[in-house]
Amino acid sequence: MSYLSPVEYLPHDAPMLLLETVENVTEESAACGVRVSPQSVLEPFLTADGDLPGWYALELMAQTVGVWSGWHRHQQGQSSIALGMVLGARELVCAEGRFPAGSALTISVKLLMQDERFGSFECTIAADGTTLATGRVNTFQPSAEELTSLFNQESST
Repeated sequence: MSYLSPVEYLPHDAPMLLLETVENVTEESAACGVRVSPQSVLEPFLTADGDLPGWYALELMAQTVGVWSGWHRHQQGQSSIALGMVLGARELVCAEGRFPAGSALTISVKLLMQDERFGSFECTIAADGTTLATGRVNTFQPSAEELTSLFNQESST
């Protein structure tokens, strides 16, 4: 099966779009990819050594969850991209504290639990068969009214 670019499933634009490819999406999982390279979308975030700091793990995982959600919306014929929110992460570990320069990252998410508005996903980031980061990401799908209220409150402060 072929997939659209991640930008087609996510409410992100450069430079905040951190994924380059959608590798696979199923009913309960998704996998996306990105290369840690000055020639990739990650270029603005690389250290002087060309590594990606480990704290980007959460955003890579969250965007892959977003691709999973966006792909499902697209399959259901919904053309608009929905804004989702990360409630938090549990047991998020990036053992080396970085993603090495030149590595091709595969970010995988697996649905653990979901209802109409909340979801929980087990996530991994791997390169060359080695797991570099793991964690559980919890998400929330706000209603249009909640988003309007949130953004109106932010603009009035």
